[in-house]
Amino acid sequence: MKKFYIIMGHPNVNSFNGYLANEYEKKLTKLGYQVRRQNLGELKFDPILHKGYKEIQDLEDDLVKAQENIKWADEIIIIYPLWWGTIPALLKGFIDRIFLPGFAFKYHNNDPFWDKLLKGKTARIFSTCDSPEVYQNLWLLNTDFILLKRAILGFSGIKVKQTKRISNLIKKDLKQCKEIVAKIISKIK
Repeated sequence: MKKFYIIMGHPNVNSFNGYLANEYEKKLTKLGYQVRRQNLGELKFDPILHKGYKEIQDLEDDLVKAQENIKWADEIIIIYPLWWGTIPALLKGFIDRIFLPGFAFKYHNNDPFWDKLLKGKTARIFSTCDSPEVYQNLWLLNTDFILLKRAILGFSGIKVKQTKRISNLIKKDLKQCKEIVAKIISKIK
């Protein structure tokens, strides 16, 4: 049975992102999959990697559990709002603190390469924003997707199966938002 770990990167569970995460979780559960979920706004941790990777601080209990959930999962679902053209600081801090050497990757001693310690896992990324999609594509070049897909998940061995931007949210009413989520959820098999 496939195992999913949903990471809800918006600090407010009552946001559109929270609604999408709720519906995604319901559908996966209805299909009989094992699902674990983390609302990042509920975690208790210091999001700052104070001394970089040279001297890694101890992980708080919530981060230890998050690492266990990533190891457990076959597929990771990341849902977040696009803020200032990138992922929220809370999500970035979460990643900085748990995608550590020895967990997500391991550098080789005698060459410039590394081992991808999370190989075999897949991910789907859902990003929301108020701006038009053309702005994200042409002006910002989807840098948030590149960051997650190549620099973080790909570097760790996680293959991204899907990236989906939900744009222009500020101009959508509740009915339109629910239709968007229903369309996304209908594609889960």
